[in-house]
This record gives sequence, C-alpha cells and structure tokens, in this order.
Amino acid sequence: MNLTTWKLFSFALVVVLGAWPQAQAQDAKAPYPSMAPLDQYLMERNAEIDLARSAAPESISRDAEVLVLGRHGYETAVKGQNGFVCVVERSWASEFNDPEFWNPKLRAPTCFNPAAARSHLPITFKRTELALAGLSEAQMLDSIKTAFDKKELPTPEPGGMCYMMSRQAYFGSFYGRGVPHLMFYLPQTDGTAWGAGLPGSPVMVHQDAPDRLTVLMIPVGKWSDGTAAPTDFH
Repeated sequence: MNLTTWKLFSFALVVVLGAWPQAQAQDAKAPYPSMAPLDQYLMERNAEIDLARSAAPESISRDAEVLVLGRHGYETAVKGQNGFVCVVERSWASEFNDPEFWNPKLRAPTCFNPAAARSHLPITFKRTELALAGLSEAQMLDSIKTAFDKKELPTPEPGGMCYMMSRQAYFGSFYGRGVPHLMFYLPQTDGTAWGAGLPGSPVMVHQDAPDRLTVLMIPVGKWSDGTAAPTDFH
C-alpha cells in the first residue's frame, strides 16, 4: 500500500510492511500473474466512500475529501474541508514483486493527512494511471523510477502520514485484515534515528526503494470505530 507502503503497503502495501520475506516463501508462484479485468477492482460508489472513510476515526474522516476509483483513475466523490484525503488503495499500490500485486480482492482504506495528500498521493495516482493503461508490473516499476529521475513525482513533505485503521481492510491472503496502524513518510533515512526496528520498539521501518522513501509504521490498539484490535503484525 506499501499499498503502498506503496503499503499498504502499504502497505504496502502492502501494503502491510511486516514479514514480507515470509510471504514470498509461502507463495513462491504468484497466483495473480497479471491484471484482472478492471470490473473486478471497482466497487459500488457509496460502498467505496464508506470503506475509504473507515480508514480513520470519524472525527477525521467525516470532513475529509473522499476519492473513488473509476475507469480512468481516482475521482473526487466527496469534497473535503480539513485537508485530509481518504481513498481505498488497490493491489498495485503494493510492493513490487508482491505475489498479490494484481489481486483484485485487495482493498486498503487509507486516509492521508494534508502533507501526505500533497506529496504521497501523487504516487498512488501515478501507479493507478500506469495500471489502468495496461502496463505490466515490470513496466510500471521502470516508469516509476523514470518519473522520480525526471522529478515528476514529489519527495515526502515533512509531517506526511496516513491512517490505516479500518477493520474492513483486506491486504490479501497472507495478511488478511492486518492490524490498525499509522504510517509516517520520510525521505530515505536510517530508521534507527527514530528507534525504528530495534528490539522492543513499537515502531517498524520499511525502506521503499522504488518510491524513494522510508516508511515508519506504528500499530495502534483500536480500529477506527473504537473497538479493540490486535497489535501484532505476525
């Protein structure tokens, strides 16, 4: 998600950023070798709005802009007032080489704060544009690298972060619903400066080479609706 990360992950993307090598070991042969028909990635409009808003607590998402995926990319379904942008990322926001990169069932509700909406959401838009144009995963990767080389995509803006706290999320067959978490986007840096990834630290770190950023991820103990949730990614 890295649905990014890209995460998603992000998570991801994917989306969820945790035990990715384990996922590869469990599923060496990708079950989704190419993009499925577009209709399989689309949702009913109101259902997608509700799912996108479930990424963050209602106090945040109720005044956020909401995007939905259409046949030509993401489009505004609800205008916002607080600078946040909520969106349901699809499988192509995941890590490149993820066996479920084209899984049409994957749904990663994400709510970006204003800084991330300005500096990270364009990456989601670019990946979506490339996917809908029919590019292969390898072609998408090359195009993303070229776009960064040409400075067509932004670097992380200070303070950029997102909420991924929806209990309705689905990160694929390995991660399932995942756990609710927050993600913070930084220019590529050593995560130990944040204590990330160290024994006992609640902060996890992912170095996203294609998107040229470092993602810090912090599990939280509740879903966006306030109900208790697990905090262990594994």
